[in-house]
Amino acid sequence: MSSTFLCYMLNFLSVLQEVLKELLGSMDDNDPPFIEPPFYCDYGYNIHMGSGAYMNFGCTVLDACKVTIGNRTLFGPNVQIYSATHPLEAHIRQGTKGPELGKPISIGDDCWIGGAVVVCPGVTIGNGCVVGAGAVVTKDVEPYTVVAGNPAKVIRRLEKPRDLKN
Repeated sequence: MSSTFLCYMLNFLSVLQEVLKELLGSMDDNDPPFIEPPFYCDYGYNIHMGSGAYMNFGCTVLDACKVTIGNRTLFGPNVQIYSATHPLEAHIRQGTKGPELGKPISIGDDCWIGGAVVVCPGVTIGNGCVVGAGAVVTKDVEPYTVVAGNPAKVIRRLEKPRDLKN
């Protein structure tokens, strides 16, 4: 590869980290997350990503409320995180004239969120979980659990690593 191309890549990647620092609410500067483009979000400042987190292509985060993503958590392509919601009653919702509501989402450390997963408002996914591709997560997921389906249901429980205390 030419030095021109390599310098371009170095400069581009450096700019990406600066953009992430500006966009996200918080991240680890020493081990920043890696987000493959395209990436979409509402506000950005409500997104808090742990060290070494990875988002594959096409992820969307509607961050009307705080969205916390743990250390070393991996996202497949086209994952959708929705902290935004709307009233159920049509007379209150009123299309785009009604209120937008939100409920925080928390995804623990060392999780693997498969491709095209949807995480709904207010959900907590515990440490060490695996969420199967295409799952719609509507309820909290206990740590070290594999879930899949629509709505996501427990497929199996994983053994908690012995060296972990939480």
